[in-house]
Amino acid sequence: MLELVFATQNPNKILEVEKMLPNLLKIKGLKDIGCKEDIPETQNTLEGNAMQKAWYIKDQYKVNCFADDTGLEIEALDGKPGVFSARYAGKQKNSNDNIEKIWSELRNVTNRKAQFRTVIALLLDDEELTFEGIVKGEIIMEKRGTDGFGYDPVFIPQNYQQTFAEMPLKEKNKISHRYQAIKMFSEYLLSLNYI
Repeated sequence: MLELVFATQNPNKILEVEKMLPNLLKIKGLKDIGCKEDIPETQNTLEGNAMQKAWYIKDQYKVNCFADDTGLEIEALDGKPGVFSARYAGKQKNSNDNIEKIWSELRNVTNRKAQFRTVIALLLDDEELTFEGIVKGEIIMEKRGTDGFGYDPVFIPQNYQQTFAEMPLKEKNKISHRYQAIKMFSEYLLSLNYI
């Protein structure tokens, strides 16, 4: 069975990805390999951050791994918060503060089109690959729903009435940006007969 380390401290992300991937793949989190430090994210693109995180774990712990970076890209804000989504309102990485900040910037704006974009970087033996998933939608000016995390309570995907935070995880996983990237990622592994 192929074992990969997912370079994240976020248990919600691990849970989401475990539910999406085939059972033949064993995922470990950073806690499982004894990694407690903050992994650097100093690049100015999602691709750069994902690859930086993956290489940090590969170099420090000598394991096959993958990392992701996700950004909310709002059309009227020229793609912001983008790579700074988690820390848009400051280093404290507080979701409520981040939401309040985008609301303040969208207060007098009618175009609320946005997209979530995930990039997964995979380091497997000597391979270095990236996979991308995008889901388009819009930002609403109220929070709805209690599931999910981050900007999920204010993002409604295209052709849906519910926010990501109102959807059951199973339904969200069928359409999410992370699902799309993970689907390509797992199809790649299947094509190599790794799983």
